[in-house]
Amino acid sequence: MKKVILSLISLTVLGFAAKAQTSSTSGSSKIDLTGRASDHLMFQIGTDTWTGAPDSVKLGGGTSRHFNVYFMYDKPFKSNQHFSVAYGAGIGTSNIFFDNHTNVDLKSGAATLPFRHIDSISNHFSKVKLAEIYLHAPLELRYYSDPKNPGKSWKAAAGVKVGILMKAYTKSKNLVDRSGNSVYGKTYVEKEINKRFLNATDISLTGRVGYGLLSLDAAYLVNGVLRDGYGPKMNRFSVGITISGL
Repeated sequence: MKKVILSLISLTVLGFAAKAQTSSTSGSSKIDLTGRASDHLMFQIGTDTWTGAPDSVKLGGGTSRHFNVYFMYDKPFKSNQHFSVAYGAGIGTSNIFFDNHTNVDLKSGAATLPFRHIDSISNHFSKVKLAEIYLHAPLELRYYSDPKNPGKSWKAAAGVKVGILMKAYTKSKNLVDRSGNSVYGKTYVEKEINKRFLNATDISLTGRVGYGLLSLDAAYLVNGVLRDGYGPKMNRFSVGITISGL
């Protein structure tokens, strides 16, 4: 599914680019964009997963998800106004849920991040997640089928975002016994904060296609979730919906 979505986005972007190049070489007239906003907010929400995870890393127990918000500045090309470049900054998050018999020990003193399996007869948490918060700087090459009316335009974007990991923590809820009964009550939460095992830099390839204010987006973390040598090589793949003035 990941490869299919990325391929569809890539083909759409390339198709729009070819169409725009054709219209440019045929001598299309300049479009008046004085009424179009050059800056706007971009909201993204969707699901996350880790690709390449070994059997010892058991994902599940909840819907892994992300929420991003960016302030973007959009600058149309003078040579072809169907195209623009957009850049900005904002906050991105990722929440990965694990099987409730998995313990992710961020505070471990081990050389690699432990993903410990807890047997079914032992006390364990009913929900376990790893949350990451990034400061992101996205950069996009954009295409509009109707650049004068972006709210009624087919659109595509491809780019990259670079981020710095600001905070990472595990959050485990509701310790239960072998029968599923709460040990301390359902409000009990255990939180561990540590960034040592996790990659401090997020470098992700991004793509979007859509119409008007809505688009389907995808992102792929190319440099790995964990630091080199601190655990298995895994990459984050995200897919979701973007609400934006693009």
